[in-house]
Amino acid sequence: MKKSILNQYRFFDPDEKTRKSAYELYLKVKNLPIISPHGHVEAKLLAENRPFPDPTELLIIPDHYIYRMLYSQGISLESLGIPTMDGTPVEKDHRKIWQIFGDNFHLFAGTPTGVWLRHELVEVFGIEEKLNSKTAMKIYERMVAKLKTKQFLPRTLFEKFNIEVLNTTDSPSDPLIYHKKIRESGWKKRIIPCFRPDAAVNIMSPKWKDEIGAISRISGIDIHDYRSFIKAFENRREYFKSFGGVSTDQGVETPYAHRLTEGEADAIFQRALKGQATDNDAAAFTANMLMEMARMSVEDGLVMQIHAGAMRNHNRKVFDRFGADKGGDIPVRAEYTRNMHEFLNEFGNNPKFTVVLFTLDETTYSRELAPIAGHYPAVKLGASWWFHDSIQGMTRYRQNITETAGIYNTVGFTDDTRAFLSIPARHDLARRMDSNFLAGLVARHIIDKDEARSLGKALAYDLAKKAYRL
Repeated sequence: MKKSILNQYRFFDPDEKTRKSAYELYLKVKNLPIISPHGHVEAKLLAENRPFPDPTELLIIPDHYIYRMLYSQGISLESLGIPTMDGTPVEKDHRKIWQIFGDNFHLFAGTPTGVWLRHELVEVFGIEEKLNSKTAMKIYERMVAKLKTKQFLPRTLFEKFNIEVLNTTDSPSDPLIYHKKIRESGWKKRIIPCFRPDAAVNIMSPKWKDEIGAISRISGIDIHDYRSFIKAFENRREYFKSFGGVSTDQGVETPYAHRLTEGEADAIFQRALKGQATDNDAAAFTANMLMEMARMSVEDGLVMQIHAGAMRNHNRKVFDRFGADKGGDIPVRAEYTRNMHEFLNEFGNNPKFTVVLFTLDETTYSRELAPIAGHYPAVKLGASWWFHDSIQGMTRYRQNITETAGIYNTVGFTDDTRAFLSIPARHDLARRMDSNFLAGLVARHIIDKDEARSLGKALAYDLAKKAYRL
C-alpha cells in the first residue's frame, strides 16, 4: 500500500538552511487560532449541526475547484451529479461519482486543490492510502463511517480546527435565521455575517427585481425609487451589525467607482424597475454603489471589501444548463489607479474608513495596488485570491507587494471558501508559505529572526483580526 505522506517540510525552500529556518518560523504560528474573515461556508451548517452527507455530497458536488478540473478533461458535469437548472436527470449514484473522482485524482497533482484534498484526507480523516482507482471505494467507505460519528459533526470540527471567528457571506435580503439559531442555541463560537450587495446592485440580473422585492419586505421599506433603495440598504446593514457583522463585500469585474447625482441614479433605477436598463446603466449604477457603500461604511464602521477582476460565467453553455458559480469564471484585467481615483480621493484619507482590495489581475500588484496601499491610510490589500490562492500565487504576491506596501498594509490570509473541511488546509498552506517568504528575507539579511517571528504572527493572526476589527 502506497501511503500519502505529508512531509513536515512541504512547500519550503529546497535550500537546507532556509528550509530549516522556515520550519522553525512555521512552528511558532502553526497552532494559532484561525481567523476566517471572509468566506462562503453557510451558517446553516453550524446552526443545524447535522452529520455531513456522504463524501461525494460533501467534497465533489458543491466544489467548483474540483469539478472544473474534471470538466476540463471532458468529464461531463451530469456524470458528477451537478444539478441542472431545469431538473433534468444527472448521476445519482454517489459511489459511482466518487469512483470517477478516484480514477482522475492524478489530475490534481501540483495544484492547490490537490494540496488541500491530501491535507483533508490525512489530517481530518486519518486516511494515509493514496487515492486512486484501486483505493477509491475503500477510502469512500472509511469516510462514510467517520462522517456518522459525533467527532465529525460540524461544531465538533469547528472546535477541532481551532477557528476563532468565521465570517459567512449573505445577501441583503437574507433574514439571517441561521445566525439567530446559532445565537439562541447557546453555542459560544463566533459566526458572523458579511453584507454582500451584488444581487441588489446588478440591475441586469434576471433576479434583480425579486431581490429588491425581498429587501423591501424584510426591511419594511417600500422600495420604489433610488432614495428608498439606499434607505433599505442602510437598514439591512444595521441588521447585519446586530448579529456581529463587521464587513461588506462587493464583487465587480472592474473596480471603477464614480458618484452619480441622486437624479441620475434614480433615473437608472426607474429604468431598471421597468426592465429598460442598458449595460451602460448597469456599469454606471455599480460604479455609483461603490461610492455609496464606502459612504455608508464611514458612517456605520463596516469594513468594505472589493473583489475585482473576474468575468463571471464565461462558459454560456454551462451557465445556461447548470447556473452560476460552476467553475466558468475567468480572470480579466482590472485597472485601479484611474478607476478608483475619485473613490480614493473622497474616502482614502478618512480614518473612519477601511477598504480591503482583492484582485485576480496579478499585473496590478507592484504597479498599482502596492503603491496605493503604501500611501492611502484607508486601504489594505487582501490576500492572493481564488486562482492565486496557491503556493506560487502566494509567493508572487509577497514578492510583488512587500517592498512597496510592507507587511502591515496587508490583512494576512483570507480562505474565501465554501468547503468547510478545507479551511485548516488553506490556512496551513498560507502559514507555511509566509514562513518560507520570511525565512528568505532572513537568509538575505533583510530582516532578523526576531522580526521574522513577529511578522509571522502578524500574518497568521494579528493583521486579519485588526483589519476586520475582530
